[in-house]
Amino acid sequence: MKLIEAKFIQSASDYRKSPQPLMPEYAFIGRSNVGKSSLINMLVANKTLAKTSQTPGKTQLINHFQINNAWFLVDLPGYGFARAPKAERAKWDKMIWDYLTNRENLMCVFVLIDIRHEPQTVDLDFIDALGEKEIPFYLVFTKADKIGKVTADANIDLFKKTMLMTWTKIPPYFVTSSEKRLGREELLKAIEDLNQSFKK
Repeated sequence: MKLIEAKFIQSASDYRKSPQPLMPEYAFIGRSNVGKSSLINMLVANKTLAKTSQTPGKTQLINHFQINNAWFLVDLPGYGFARAPKAERAKWDKMIWDYLTNRENLMCVFVLIDIRHEPQTVDLDFIDALGEKEIPFYLVFTKADKIGKVTADANIDLFKKTMLMTWTKIPPYFVTSSEKRLGREELLKAIEDLNQSFKK
């Protein structure tokens, strides 16, 4: 897929205020500070499209970006730790799940996992919830440049083994590095393939 144009459309606190569902849509989500904004910027080859921050919990709204005037990329708030009051986090959680369960043109959720760590309960719980609600998702392992390949492979294998304790099979997954642009073509190809099955 050749990226011609990526532009910010809007931010909203309610999925019902999202753009008209006339194009296929892909949501990106992960634990706070997983490198989501950096990955999005790498994917669309625009270093400033999604705002990056060293502070967990920076993304607090449903952010829509339109790509090639053909599909939407959605940047969702992170789950797990964020420096915010409990009530505020609960509000984000409801906003996220309202969007994920009701957005009719959502083709797939890309769940970002920090490859540097062994399986985290917060990631596994979120993935299990997607499965229970029958929401399609792919896994995206981030920050592959931060550790050696042997350790990265071992952590991915451990994650897959942990998932197989409750899942019958592993969904498609990608290994990425925003700095090295690793995994970019594979992710874009996956989106391009899914676009073909979109029905208005």
